[in-house]
Amino acid sequence: MEEQVPRVVIGMDPHKRSVTIEVMTADETVLDGGRFDTSVEGYQAMLEHVAAWPERVWAIEGCEGIGRHIAHRLIADGQVVVDVPAKLSARARVFATGQGRKTDATDAHSVALVGTRMAGLRPVVTDAQLEVLQLLVDRRRSIGDEHTRKISQLHRILLELLPGGAKKYLSAAQAKAILAGIRPRDAVGKTRKRVAAELVADLERIYARKKAADKELKELVAATGTSLLGLHGVGPSGAARLLVEVGDLSRFPDRNHFASWTGTAPIDASSGDHVRHRLSRGGNRQINRVLHIMATVQLRTPTEGRAYFDRKKASGKSSMEAMRCLKRRLSDLVFRTMLGDYVAGRITTATRQVTGPGGHRGNVSDSSATGSQPHTGSSDKPLPGPVTTQRRTHLPAAS
Repeated sequence: MEEQVPRVVIGMDPHKRSVTIEVMTADETVLDGGRFDTSVEGYQAMLEHVAAWPERVWAIEGCEGIGRHIAHRLIADGQVVVDVPAKLSARARVFATGQGRKTDATDAHSVALVGTRMAGLRPVVTDAQLEVLQLLVDRRRSIGDEHTRKISQLHRILLELLPGGAKKYLSAAQAKAILAGIRPRDAVGKTRKRVAAELVADLERIYARKKAADKELKELVAATGTSLLGLHGVGPSGAARLLVEVGDLSRFPDRNHFASWTGTAPIDASSGDHVRHRLSRGGNRQINRVLHIMATVQLRTPTEGRAYFDRKKASGKSSMEAMRCLKRRLSDLVFRTMLGDYVAGRITTATRQVTGPGGHRGNVSDSSATGSQPHTGSSDKPLPGPVTTQRRTHLPAAS
């Protein structure tokens, strides 16, 4: 009688040039492990090393970060991969060892423990539309960072060429007009003017790239069927970032969970009879930045956001406190808008790729959010949300 090969979870601690793995059964028995290079030869050696366990699931930490490259290689080879959030593996490491010391081997062990114990982890899949959106929105942000760096360099040089410098919000055309009126006589001044002119030329090219990137992003975001572009203060890059980071809205039970994920929900810091809340420094900081930009844009014009901000100020809150309240309100608005898209069926199938714990993209659920929410009114009460029974990866249950 043939000996039955157990179904295993292979926990992996990934790095750029190497990975450390540990093979674990359902009863948390460690069968094997090892360290392998991520080169072609090392990758092949790793697959040959685990070939003795054909029924296997790869649990990899950081599939949207440092583990992305190895996870996608495994998926391309037909392997089943689940993403283990770093917070879960860190907790497992502390509980397993009694302290938080890190080595590649202990990290691989903690990842394997999470993969074995938690059957709720969702598999990692590839989605062409979201991949394209993520690449382009990341590129658009890098262009914006480049613009900020160039404009800062230009302001520093103009301060040395022109007493008092130039105004804060300076366009390339305005900077060119300022330089045309400056005629330095010494070699240092002439060099400063030449370098400033080169920076202005760089800014003109950056403006052209930003315009083209925004146009491409707008077309791609519109193709998804989302209504986010209709929100005041949400541009193509902001909408794309929301779609990429949120993925499937069904992982948020209600707007309060969504606000906690965006970092706009205050943290209760009460003690005894003293009731207070403090600003959350956690959550997805990229989405928090999108909401901050949205709030800033709304404050510049007579919008509902501006009226809400003024009411909070009139009630005695400081500007910072009123801004925090506004960002929370905008988080709820974004949640209702995305929920409405799912309920109305405006989101295309490609954008239904769901995300797992901690914001990592995963598999498509059998049932979508369509029809799971009876209405999407503007009530401040938490919405039930589109939570449905998700199809989970069948991991071996712990004994």
